[in-house]
Amino acid sequence: MDLTSAVFRFAPSPNGELHLGHAYSALLNHKMAREAGATFLLRIEDIDRARCTKAYEQQLEDDLFFLGVDWDAAPRRQSEHFPDYAAALEALADEELIYPAFMSRGDIRVHAERHIEETGEPWPHDPDGAPLYPGLDRKLSTRERERKMSDGERFAWRLDMEAAVERVPALTFTETGRSHEGVSGEIAARPLEWGDVVLGRMEMPTSYHLAVVVDDALQGITDVVRGQDLFHATSVHRLLQALLGLPAPRYHHHDLILGADGRKLSKSARDTSLKALREAGLGVEDIRRMVGFPGRPPAECFSRARSATR
Repeated sequence: MDLTSAVFRFAPSPNGELHLGHAYSALLNHKMAREAGATFLLRIEDIDRARCTKAYEQQLEDDLFFLGVDWDAAPRRQSEHFPDYAAALEALADEELIYPAFMSRGDIRVHAERHIEETGEPWPHDPDGAPLYPGLDRKLSTRERERKMSDGERFAWRLDMEAAVERVPALTFTETGRSHEGVSGEIAARPLEWGDVVLGRMEMPTSYHLAVVVDDALQGITDVVRGQDLFHATSVHRLLQALLGLPAPRYHHHDLILGADGRKLSKSARDTSLKALREAGLGVEDIRRMVGFPGRPPAECFSRARSATR
């Protein structure tokens, strides 16, 4: 296979059916890659083994095939590469940049609510709106951590964000799209806004943040094209890339397809899926037109996608 120097990817999770937002992102990625003469890859982000299924994976490949989105190699499935993520997590552990945290999301929420009740002051939240982890477990002694872990208490591996930022204090990323606020160009990364993010769990050697930067590096991704809802997460990704010595791709965050109520489309909200639209009789031209990509894709797209899948 003759690979070009530029590599794009579309990376859905098979934990539900694709909707119009996925269709837009896939078609935009595909269009940008083909116009640049670049390699285009499909990645299956299936680290959540409880929710991801082979049936959903087959459905998303069928939907992409229907849209005329083809890819240039067999898909990379994250569930087949846990050792890659475990190695990255171990590298951070060797640098004493991660620690086991035993507070659940419910515990964090209760802690934040108690703080507000007792002080009348707000509790900080990350860019996605979740209350920041208070960092209490960061202060535990090695002996106390080992005791809790040997007792079987559930924990997550969290990044010591302040220590990590001290290692690489000034980071930027190249944005060729734009944030919700219209920001583009060379952007200063602000990972401290996220607090001590989760990078793995006791039963899982990775999280989305860790897996995505490892995968992008191993697959040689040069251009990450994704929705504006992930713009702020790029700060965490740039930090991890710097800590692990990984290359930084260019980023392009695109507008989101919104529902009638103004919110972004979501699998969890059961927004109308591509499968449902197809079953209702809509053709490929109809769906492509709905997301701003009118016309029928070239016939060679279908054969290439099927060939790569096999």
